[in-house]
Amino acid sequence: MKTAIVRHILVKEKTLAEQLKKKLQSGADFNKLAQQYSTCNSARRGGELGEVKKGQLVPVIDKLVFSGAERVIHGPVKSQFGFHLLEIKFRMNF
Repeated sequence: MKTAIVRHILVKEKTLAEQLKKKLQSGADFNKLAQQYSTCNSARRGGELGEVKKGQLVPVIDKLVFSGAERVIHGPVKSQFGFHLLEIKFRMNF
């Protein structure tokens, strides 16, 4: 079974997501930005979603998590919840 360790930042506006991505790429602390800006409940954990299994996330995010590169900032990716910035910290294939 495929699983991944993921963290993310969820915001309502694409422009904000783009600004946050630039900050992250310049070395800003993911945990702090997630706590400050993310509208997801995971914000209090610095955006940590923890271990997720394939099929647990909305399809557009699930596809990225299980096919995208590890340890880079992906996004903004639009879902029905808003715009996501994601980092796949580690992916396991059993």
